[in-house]
This record gives sequence, C-alpha cells and structure tokens, in this order.
Amino acid sequence: MKKVYVSLVLTILCIVAAVYSRGAMDNTEVEYTEVEVTVVSSETKERTVKTGSSRSTITSYEIVVSYMGQNYDLENAHNSYSYLKGATVKAYLANGKMYANVEGVRNSTPAAIVYFSTLIGSFVLFMVTICWWANEVQRKHRERKRNS
Repeated sequence: MKKVYVSLVLTILCIVAAVYSRGAMDNTEVEYTEVEVTVVSSETKERTVKTGSSRSTITSYEIVVSYMGQNYDLENAHNSYSYLKGATVKAYLANGKMYANVEGVRNSTPAAIVYFSTLIGSFVLFMVTICWWANEVQRKHRERKRNS
C-alpha cells in the first residue's frame, strides 16, 4: 500500500507542477521575427501505422520556405494547401528555425518543454497509481477470502 501512496503523492506533485509550468509557458516572452517567406516546396505525406489489430494514418506536412537566400523547413504547419509553391506567406523566425505560427515558437521554449513533460508525467503516474491501487485491492480481497 505504501507504493500506492507514494505514487499518488508524486502524481499530485506532477499535476501541480504542470499547472504552474503552464502558467510559466503562457507568460513566457517569446522572441521571434515576423517575416515574409517564399514557399519552395510543399508536400503532404501520409503513413499508415499498424498497432496491434488497428491501423492509423499519420499525416505530416513537409514545407520548405526560402528567406534571404536560405531554405528552412517550416515547423508547426497544420496543412500544405496554404503553402503553394512560389507563394509568399508570413512565417516566424526564432532561434534559427522557421515556424508557421507563434504557437510553434511558444511550444519550443524551455517552459513549454517542462510543461509537456510534467503533463505526460502526470498522466503516466496517474495510470500507474490506478494500476497499483487496483492490484492492492485485489490482493486484500484474496487475503480476506483465504482468512474466511
């Protein structure tokens, strides 16, 4: 039962950390330069992934843009039809990378990485806590049956 309590406390701490890091992420001043870029290429790629008995399709957008004679892979693009070859579009240059929107810039900050890590950690710890708790309940139930 001790490990259930420990994992429960860790889950709560992780949830609190996720809440605070989300606030920090939202309040982080992001530095970027809004620029006009020319689309060099735009491609939608789909992969089919088989997991167990089901299949899932994963769609990715590979968009290359040019700015001041240098090509960049456009990060955080949500479609390819908005980026037709030869078109001039708005993008955001930050830390040597080109982003399709400000959210992409914000999601690449250290505060965002901490937030997503604690969010995933909270979920994993919650699932572990539930499994250990269920095992503990079953163990106590078996002990009661044996003692009766």
